[in-house]
Amino acid sequence: MAIGSAPRLSLPLLLPVTTLLLSMLLTGSHALSPPRFTKIPVDQIGVSGGVVSFVCQATGDPKPRVSWSKKGKKVNSQRIETIEFDEGAGAVLRIQPLRAPRDENIYECVAENSEGEVTVNARLSIIREDLLPAGFPNIDMGPQLKVVERTRTATMLCAASGNPDPEITWYKDFLPIDPSASNGRIKQLRSGALQIENSEETDQGKYECVASNVEGVRYSSPANLYVRELREVRRVPPRFSIPPMSQEIMPGGSVNITCVAVGSPMPYVKWMLNSEDLTPEDEMPVGRNVLELSSVRESANYTCVAMSSLGIIEAVAQITVKSLPKPPGTPMVTETTATSVTITWDSGNPDPVTYYIIQYRAKSPDSKYETVDDITTTRYSIGGLYPNTEYEIRVSAVNTIGQGPPSEPVETRTGEQAPASPPRNIQAQIISQNTMMVRWEEPEEPNGQIKGYRVYYTMDDYQPMSLWQIHNVQDSIITTIQSLVPQETYTIKVLAFTSVGDGPFSEPIHVKVLQGVPGQPSKFQVGAVSDTSIELTWEPAFEKEGIINYELRYMEAGFSTQMKKTFGPTSSYVVEGLRPNTEYQFSLAAISNKGIGAFTNDILQKTLQAKPSAPPQDIKCSSTSSTTLLVSWRPPPLKSQNGDLVGYKVRYQVVGLSEDGSDDGEAMEEPTVPVTEVQVQLQRLEKWTQYRITVSAVNVIGEGPESEFYICRTDEDVPGGPPRRVEVEVLNSTALKVMWRSLTPGKQHGQIRGYQVHYVRVENGESRGLPLIKDVMLADAQEMVIGGLKPDTTYSITVAAYTTKGDGARSKPKLVVTKGAGSVTGLSVMSSAETEPQTDPSAQPSLHPS
Repeated sequence: MAIGSAPRLSLPLLLPVTTLLLSMLLTGSHALSPPRFTKIPVDQIGVSGGVVSFVCQATGDPKPRVSWSKKGKKVNSQRIETIEFDEGAGAVLRIQPLRAPRDENIYECVAENSEGEVTVNARLSIIREDLLPAGFPNIDMGPQLKVVERTRTATMLCAASGNPDPEITWYKDFLPIDPSASNGRIKQLRSGALQIENSEETDQGKYECVASNVEGVRYSSPANLYVRELREVRRVPPRFSIPPMSQEIMPGGSVNITCVAVGSPMPYVKWMLNSEDLTPEDEMPVGRNVLELSSVRESANYTCVAMSSLGIIEAVAQITVKSLPKPPGTPMVTETTATSVTITWDSGNPDPVTYYIIQYRAKSPDSKYETVDDITTTRYSIGGLYPNTEYEIRVSAVNTIGQGPPSEPVETRTGEQAPASPPRNIQAQIISQNTMMVRWEEPEEPNGQIKGYRVYYTMDDYQPMSLWQIHNVQDSIITTIQSLVPQETYTIKVLAFTSVGDGPFSEPIHVKVLQGVPGQPSKFQVGAVSDTSIELTWEPAFEKEGIINYELRYMEAGFSTQMKKTFGPTSSYVVEGLRPNTEYQFSLAAISNKGIGAFTNDILQKTLQAKPSAPPQDIKCSSTSSTTLLVSWRPPPLKSQNGDLVGYKVRYQVVGLSEDGSDDGEAMEEPTVPVTEVQVQLQRLEKWTQYRITVSAVNVIGEGPESEFYICRTDEDVPGGPPRRVEVEVLNSTALKVMWRSLTPGKQHGQIRGYQVHYVRVENGESRGLPLIKDVMLADAQEMVIGGLKPDTTYSITVAAYTTKGDGARSKPKLVVTKGAGSVTGLSVMSSAETEPQTDPSAQPSLHPS
């Protein structure tokens, strides 16, 4: 047994005690604290439809929780969202889109923990877009979608304006960005842009740029930033992603040739023309080079060269300057007819031709080229040519630039035809007792070589041509014909012929077989023409014929009455006194001492039109109502119309406008009535009024004379007003005398047949019973006595005139009081009322004869 040893504690018993002591020490040294705001939200002014965010953050022990409320209630909806951060110790209240006035309010940020609760308020105001102040912030340039490789630098751009200059802040995924918390990796540049260096995956998100000043706050549209993994660097030789393209241009035109090459590393790109460098060495771009060419006149090949450390490649662009086509080969004639020529030709152009143009003309000094275009073959037949005519033909080609020079011309002659016109200026002269000489000139359109002429003659020109005598002539334009019958008149026609056939006959001429008698005048034709005269001109058949007179015969075409005029030697004559717009036929013969010669063929001529010389016929008028008249007529006689009628003029005026009937009204005129109409209704006339009416015809030259005037009266109507100056005189206790003046003539509207006097008892200002009526059937009546009245009684009196159409308007009521039954003298009371008296339907009217 050991003596004097002290007791010892084991280690397992000491550990719990030590832990308890340490816990008591620690608890005593760490004091708890209530919430305190580290970020306080500020009042904001937003734009209707825009965005605002309120940021609120607090600290405390334990860590507080932050929430948002409005009027003591938590806020959360589709448009109002709370985004928490810092483990709930911070919260952003975001409202989008803003709605006024619903969202305008005071919002409370509440921070609370076990030690307490604190609240801070922020006010939201909203302004409509059209009411924004001038200095309100505006986002001039917002951020755009961007993809960046990890570790690379990303820059999100932002520019804003306002007055004062707005402050720019940034939000990512609806939370504010604090560049100071990024150790310099995230910076906001002076321009407002956000620069993110050494990009990380956590930088990926939706970014917003916010501009704010004292006027308000404006958010940009959000833009996403995507951060992707670094790609493995590969080395790729150059290749053309957009090779240069060959092009065609107009002469003097401009063109841009684009060449784009890619590779890794990216190649340099330059242009060359043959061996000449077009891109300076120190200006050689990377990847893309555009060659700008202007005023290009010649075709050339341009080479694009792309080069890098991994190789050199080339591509050629051919720039072709378009040019006019070359002239085709000389045309060859393959077929000819009298009116057509067929030609073929060689294109003469290696490049495509759009079409060909043929030009041709007759070989004469004044002829001009005619053109046929849009020919797409190298063979063509030209039609519509003149027979027996020499032509010059050439061809030119057309491409997209234009028309090239013409080919060498080819000359050819069309084939012959029978003459297309007769011999000209046929003349005949008697040279002996039975012989005549006939001469003429060549046809204007011989259509070939004239081989000869045939002269046809007969004493009976009604015979068919096959029975006429024929005299053939070759190589001459003059001949003599013998064995004629003296004293007879012969008709002569001449035709020309070619190797193909006979041409048409000339107009006939006439000759009398009598020596010394003048020949038929030649070139007999019409000169000046007027509406009443026609000038005729001619030439004597031969000189020195001893002409002493001419005889002219003429008549209206279609009539048998012939007129004659005889006058001395002359070469023209004016026939006067003719009717306008009438066709006449004329023939002329010369007279010598030996007798009268043959007459010319008849010529026809119509005189010019003139104004109608007579008015329309059978004017009639009838009244269709009190304000309308129906006027009808027949056209002027055909011979007096003097041209083509185009319509009629109808004029009218009031007869005797004044009361004494001495003045007429203003003349009125209807719009021109079409020639197809022979009646018109005059409207809006005065009632029961006489009108003077005239009608005239109009043709293309002008207006003819007016017809004799026709007097017509419009129909009656009811009078247009009441009688004038109505007065009432009280005669005694049972009788009244009513007096008036007749209506003015302008308001009578018909024949006044009489007057009606209406009277009715009045008590307390109201009528008693139906009005009684007294009728005086005299147009000139101006007064009436009404008897059988009650003493000391008020009566209302009115007067109206009437025609066969009915009553006119009543006069204003006159109120009078009959005398008392016992009074000898007394005053009558007369007054005028403005309103019509009322009637009592139960009372029966009693008519008193006047």
